[in-house]
Amino acid sequence: MNTPTENHADRQRLIDSFTAAVAAADPLRILAAHLPEAPAGRTLVVGAGKAAASMARAVELAWPHPQALSGRVITRYEHGLPTERIEVIEAGHPVPDEAGEQAAASILAEAATLTADDLLLVLVSGGGSSLLSLPVEGVSMSDLKALTRQLLASGAPIQDMNLVRKHLSRIQGGRLAQVTRARVCALVISDVAGDDVSAIASGPCAPDPTTYRQAIEVLARWQVVPPASIAHHLERGARGEVDETPKPGDPLFARVDNRLIATAHRSLEAGARVFEQAGIRAVILGDTVTGEAREVAQVMAALVREIRGYGQPFAPPVALLSGGECTVTLRGKGRGGRCAEFLLALLAQLGDAGLAGDRVGSRIHAIAADTDGIDGVESNAGALITPDSLARAGALGLDPRHHLDDNDAWGFFSALGDLVSTGPTRTNVNDYRAIVLR
Repeated sequence: MNTPTENHADRQRLIDSFTAAVAAADPLRILAAHLPEAPAGRTLVVGAGKAAASMARAVELAWPHPQALSGRVITRYEHGLPTERIEVIEAGHPVPDEAGEQAAASILAEAATLTADDLLLVLVSGGGSSLLSLPVEGVSMSDLKALTRQLLASGAPIQDMNLVRKHLSRIQGGRLAQVTRARVCALVISDVAGDDVSAIASGPCAPDPTTYRQAIEVLARWQVVPPASIAHHLERGARGEVDETPKPGDPLFARVDNRLIATAHRSLEAGARVFEQAGIRAVILGDTVTGEAREVAQVMAALVREIRGYGQPFAPPVALLSGGECTVTLRGKGRGGRCAEFLLALLAQLGDAGLAGDRVGSRIHAIAADTDGIDGVESNAGALITPDSLARAGALGLDPRHHLDDNDAWGFFSALGDLVSTGPTRTNVNDYRAIVLR
C-alpha cells in the first residue's frame, strides 16, 4: 500500500512535470532567441492568442531600444500583462466578440500602411482563431458567434474548426501577410497536433491549402447547420465567386518567415526529464494523441492493463506522456473540460479493471492539464488521480460513470480536491498528460 509520504511525493512529481512542460513554452524564457533583425524602417508588432501578452512583453524586453517599435496584440480576457510600447487588448475566447473584431480590423488596417523597408512582427499562439476574428463582408459577428458555439459543441477537432474559420475571415488564412508590403516574421507557439502553422490561430501569415468546398464538407461532417449568411458565403466561394485564401506557392510568401518557437513535443520532453531525474523511465507516446477524450482514455487504460499485467511494452516504473488536443461531445449538463473528462474516463476504465485501488500492484497516478491553464471554460488547468481516488470518491458517494455521462468531470474532481489550478499561464502548447505506474 502507498504510504502518505510516497503518495504525496508521486502527486507532487506529476505537478512538477506539468510545471516544467509549461515553462518550456514560456515566451519570457524562450522568445528572445528567435527575434529577427531590426529593419531599416519601423517595426509593427501585432498578434493574437492566449500567449499574446507575454509574447509582447518578451519582445519589448529584448528589442534593441533605439529601434522604432509599436503595435497591438489581442489576448483572452484576464490574460493581459503590463506593456509599454505594444498595446494589449482583451477579447472573447473561445467564442469571439466585438472587442476582438474591432482590434483585428485595426491590426489589418495598420499592417496595410507598412512599406518594404518595414517589418511586420506577428505573434501567433493558440486561441488566436477566435481572438483575431474579423468576419468577411456579409457575415455578422453574431452569426460567427453562433457558428462557433455549434462547432465547439459538435466535437470537431481544432483543424476542422479553423479550416472553416479561415474561409470566413478577412485576416486569417494568410490574409494578414497578403495585405502588407513589409517583410513578415511570425513567431509561432503551436497548440495544434503536427505543428501545422496554417492551422495555428488559423494561420494569419501562412499559405492555406484548404478550400471553400472543404469548409462546407466539414460542416456537413459534424452536422453543423450554419446561419444563412455563412452558408451563402461558403457556397459563393465554392462556385469561384469569392477569392480563395492565398495558397502554397504564392509569391507573396517569399517575404514571409513563420518560425515555430514552442511546441507540444518540446514541452513533453521537459516533463519527461522530471520523471527521469527521479529514476522513472519516461516514454513519450506522441504529441498528436487526439480524438474523443473518453475514447483516448480507453486506449490508455488498455495500455496500462498490458503494462501492469505483463510488463509489456514497458516495465514499471514508467511514466507514459502524451500531448495533443482531445475533444468532448456534449451529452450532459455538467461542467469540465477535455482534460478532466479524459482523466475521469481513465479512472472509470481503471476502476472497471480493478487497477485503480490503493493496493499493492496498483500504484497508478495520472495528470491531465491544458498548458494554457484553462481546461475548457473552467478556471482549472486540469486534474489528477491517485491510487486512492476511487476510495475517496466512494466515501463521498461519487460515481465516476454517472459524472462522466453528465460531462461533469469538474464536479467530480472538485469534490475530491484534485483539480489542478495554475491560473492563466499565458502560453499554450495544448494538453499535457502523464500516467505513472510504480
